[in-house]
Amino acid sequence: MTEPLTKLLEIASVPFCPSAMADRRSGYSWPVWQKLLSQKNGFFAFESALRVFPTETIELSWGIGEWNGPSLWKDDYCGLADNLYCFAEDAFGGQFCISETGVSRFDPESGALKQVADDLDGWASRLLSDCDGMTGYGTAHAWQAANGSLPPRCRLMPKQPFVVGGTSELANLVAIDSVRLMKNMGNLARQIHDLPDGSQIKFEILH
Repeated sequence: MTEPLTKLLEIASVPFCPSAMADRRSGYSWPVWQKLLSQKNGFFAFESALRVFPTETIELSWGIGEWNGPSLWKDDYCGLADNLYCFAEDAFGGQFCISETGVSRFDPESGALKQVADDLDGWASRLLSDCDGMTGYGTAHAWQAANGSLPPRCRLMPKQPFVVGGTSELANLVAIDSVRLMKNMGNLARQIHDLPDGSQIKFEILH
């Protein structure tokens, strides 16, 4: 295990699931990813701003297999998320995704995908050097100081989405189940994907 990954694991929570499950059920064969799961099979870090999914669905988190299934939330993106293998998420539901070319970040509001590191080591280095920019740590800390801990499967959703001018002020944020967040944002991403600037959209929080 590289130094950045080791440091990330040191500051992370206890694992969500027994690590013995990891090699059998992660659903992805990248050796470094398998090794990470064998050390900690799912965890929170940066005061829950970062969640790394475990192999099993438990009260604290969806399991990585179910999370990447087509019917949980990906169908709501109508193809924009079909080929993603999401292994972690930030405070606002931004998805970190593994591929053979590295680690990318999927913006749930726009459906945009951007590479953030060449490998998991680089991803961990960026988290450690810029935890606020990478995970939303500062906002998550402030929200929890005012409202209490985030419920286990929840992330913070802006009532007015960031992509249409919403801010990270606490009054604009609501704790919402991760699946509901992704479904809401999938509805938004479908509307704005490939639209020119200034186009009219409609955003309603789904129940």
